[in-house]
Amino acid sequence: MNQRPQLRTKKSYTISPESVAFLETLQRQRETSMSAVLEEILQAARREREREADEDAISAFYSSITDEERAEEVEWGNFALGEFLAGSSAE
Repeated sequence: MNQRPQLRTKKSYTISPESVAFLETLQRQRETSMSAVLEEILQAARREREREADEDAISAFYSSITDEERAEEVEWGNFALGEFLAGSSAE
């Protein structure tokens, strides 16, 4: 399977000596490149931001529905749980 290498952009940033020491410690612990350490940190921050956005969207949805709609959601959840438990006991 042919995979194209991911494109990378070379950048230069000025950071505190404490941040440099932290990154170098992570680099030694992981036995990888500084770029890989930074990429890992940035990807984790991106995933956290996406998770928070998902949670905010879910909260906004449930805040916007009526009590009747909320009760219907609970009923569907209970139904699904019953189906799941019935299916797992059949195995």
